[in-house]
Amino acid sequence: MAELIVEHVSKRYSTPAEDLVVLEDIQLHLASGDRAAIIGPSGCGKSTLLHILGALDPPTTGKVTLDGTDPFSLSPDKLAHFRNDRIGFVFQDHHLLPQLTVLENVLVPALAKGRPSTDTISRAKHLIERVGLSHRESHLPSELSGGERGRTAVARALLHQPALVLADEPTGNLDPENAQRIFELLLDIPKSENSILIVVTHSHDLARLVEKCYRIEKGRLGVADLS
Repeated sequence: MAELIVEHVSKRYSTPAEDLVVLEDIQLHLASGDRAAIIGPSGCGKSTLLHILGALDPPTTGKVTLDGTDPFSLSPDKLAHFRNDRIGFVFQDHHLLPQLTVLENVLVPALAKGRPSTDTISRAKHLIERVGLSHRESHLPSELSGGERGRTAVARALLHQPALVLADEPTGNLDPENAQRIFELLLDIPKSENSILIVVTHSHDLARLVEKCYRIEKGRLGVADLS
């Protein structure tokens, strides 16, 4: 069972005048099956928090543990492996490699371990089928629509059955129909993959579709009221 614990996390940046406080005393506890959204105005620290949760950027103070492991206590090599194995990312711009096909892009997380195994390739094909892109498996990103690129990114994030899936404005560049489809795919993840899903979004309509919604305001995380 996956478990994410965030204890008294803050993030500050030094400036010539004074420290810039982006996040202050963030606390959060989520477990397998939880679906959470984080909302707030631009520049409030939503992406900064996601980068900390995804072990991309350490907090100034406080602690983050995923399945009992503090990723920032690991050596750089072990941290990279932990992030690759235990955390899946879906970004607004998708970050697909233009020279690779859909199948090859979904397999990218496995390349850190060398040649993908037969089982890994089978899982990649299964995920591509699940997101409705079997007919696009050999296509390059330039041959895909925005929605299809988004679905490819979702499949890639799930390759290693991560404990935590983080999505940063995954529907921000999509039309309403494709945005809804991508969000529905994401919402199925906690149930089908037994993982935790955290989505940063500006859309209150999408945020209402999850059970837990938080707002960052003045650097602090609180429960959001979307009624």
